[in-house]
Amino acid sequence: MEATEKKRSAARAALEFIEPGTVLGVGTGSTVNLLIDMLPEVRDFIDSVVSSSKATTAILEDQGFEVKTLNETGEIDVYIDGADECNKRLQLIKGGGGALTREKVLATAARRFICIVDDSKLVGRLGTFPLPIEVLPMANDLVSRQLMKMRVHPIWREGFVTDNGNHILDVHDLQVANPVEMEARINKIPGVVTVGIFADRGADILLIASDDGVREMRA
Repeated sequence: MEATEKKRSAARAALEFIEPGTVLGVGTGSTVNLLIDMLPEVRDFIDSVVSSSKATTAILEDQGFEVKTLNETGEIDVYIDGADECNKRLQLIKGGGGALTREKVLATAARRFICIVDDSKLVGRLGTFPLPIEVLPMANDLVSRQLMKMRVHPIWREGFVTDNGNHILDVHDLQVANPVEMEARINKIPGVVTVGIFADRGADILLIASDDGVREMRA
């Protein structure tokens, strides 16, 4: 099965968690875009929608959804998003698309966080995928120097600005043995807005699509 078909299978499996009256949070990325294509099938179940990025908002509006802010909806019932990496403890690396801060906000606001991935994203240890960190522009060099003390290689994502007006540093050669500790350690660096480790608030349910179908893992 091709990767796109696996992603589509995971996205379709997530529709089952959208119940009547749901306040839905929608993430960002290729797998989520496939989910958005399916959302009109459950339109009557969705009370309101909150988006994690300008790109996702545009796609939702193209599908006829009115996108509200988190301040308008308050708590989210279900947040559905993908991941760049995940482990069996449902801890994630996210932010390849640069929306990690808003994604983390919506995940934290959600009663239930559903993560949809294909089986290539499941790893034994997080860190093979370069770890995105959103950084205040004035602190690029400071944060880079602090990260290099950890013997890692941060690279500025050139020409990219987040929806919040910030920059992204992608950290290479990082083996995340303790995701909760690493998330907290990087978040303490002045100038860091958010780190793309989702461990303190990982997924509640992981839907992993493979050639054999969609497997569900729960925290």
